[in-house]
Amino acid sequence: MILNALVVTGHGINCEIETRQALEIVGFNKIDLAHLNFIVSGEVNLRSYHFIVFPGGFLDGDDLGAAQACANRIRHSKIKGRNLIDDLLEFVAQGGLILGICNGFQLLAKLGLVPAFDCAYLQRDVSLTGNESGRFEDRWVNLVVDRYSPSVFTHGLDTLYLPVRHGEGKVVGRDPEVIDKLLSNHQAVLFYTRPGETNPTQEYPFNPNGSSNGIAGICDPTGRIFGLMPHPECYMDRTNHPRWTREQLPDEGIGLRIFRNAKRHILEA
Repeated sequence: MILNALVVTGHGINCEIETRQALEIVGFNKIDLAHLNFIVSGEVNLRSYHFIVFPGGFLDGDDLGAAQACANRIRHSKIKGRNLIDDLLEFVAQGGLILGICNGFQLLAKLGLVPAFDCAYLQRDVSLTGNESGRFEDRWVNLVVDRYSPSVFTHGLDTLYLPVRHGEGKVVGRDPEVIDKLLSNHQAVLFYTRPGETNPTQEYPFNPNGSSNGIAGICDPTGRIFGLMPHPECYMDRTNHPRWTREQLPDEGIGLRIFRNAKRHILEA
């Protein structure tokens, strides 16, 4: 089976090369880097792919808030008279996978692709706002996974250790009930935690942005759309780890498990 993946780039995205490398390592056969302009113009057919990744970066300079301008572009762009967002929803309906990392997560949230309660896509229930520290956070974080989550990307994972690099990573709900529903539906997939612990934390710097209930990643009800603030593509090899010269570590970085799980799901679907 030929495994096709699309890595979106352009307009300030800057982690596309690492993302493509992660996909290559886990065994995707055909990986295309496509500028957003070529997607908007219809030169790239989303239905040609199994997996779409929106990598990290600074879409449009975050001028209207992280990824807001790009969300507007995708919502209102037309391809031969058809809205681009409809093509994206059709891709999801046909079983496609979407991963949004950091700026990509901010984009998925502002498009209403996560959490999309009851698969009511395009309703914006969450956003990601400025870190409570009031500064850009560039650090490694400990994460715990909700094992009951439907997310196909975190299958078999309990904990992760990954870097974050963002200025707007605080998950907030449209109202308090949104956060409660995220938790009860197990759509809050990842949580910041203290080293050696498994309970979500609000404590800085272990929770680097003050995110509600320590939430670091959210999926849609199908588990096939997943957004997370940490960067799995930045921990592909033991030498990416900040203590690789001082600790015994596996050769493969745990971030690749996110991409391996995507491949596993496609092959099993």
